[in-house]
Amino acid sequence: MKTPLILASSSPFRQQILAKLCLQFDSFSPDIDESAHPQETPAELVARLSEAKAQTAHQYYSSGLVIGSDQVALFNEQILGKPHTVENAHKQLQQFSGQVVTFLTGLSVYQLETQRAITKVVPFKVHFRALSEAQIKHYVAKEQPLNCAGSFKSEGLGICLFDKLEGEDPNTLIGLPLIELTKSLAEFGVDVLGQ
Repeated sequence: MKTPLILASSSPFRQQILAKLCLQFDSFSPDIDESAHPQETPAELVARLSEAKAQTAHQYYSSGLVIGSDQVALFNEQILGKPHTVENAHKQLQQFSGQVVTFLTGLSVYQLETQRAITKVVPFKVHFRALSEAQIKHYVAKEQPLNCAGSFKSEGLGICLFDKLEGEDPNTLIGLPLIELTKSLAEFGVDVLGQ
């Protein structure tokens, strides 16, 4: 691939997902204010933040395609935060028992030379099993998902919390929708399978 590929993320999970495409890429940690604007919908928020993260690459690079991504989890139309404490993780998982949590993942591919961006929002739904207090307590103690929005790690033991997953690409749930990414890269002339 002639065009440098750059991931605007310090997330090891996003780096592992992108590595599945067998493309070489650089990565950096974007430093932006992630606060929501007044009246901004969750979809508008993740679209704006994913594009803003990609655009910060101008500080470090002069050319290339930059991938930015941002994600929110929604329950009853409210954005879920990271629990940070065991008590908050328990409360979140109690709320989700037998319910559906929707993840919105913003994805932006930004070309530094032209300043052109292709930005998308990809939804993914997680249907939770009915969970007992004992199951919730055991899960939180075992996996310690205190820095994860929604209080679970789907790439780990958290998969046992779910009844079913609903979406086009399971990578979306972890934070980087590869199917949509390969479509966006193709619009910039990068054929992942042709590399």
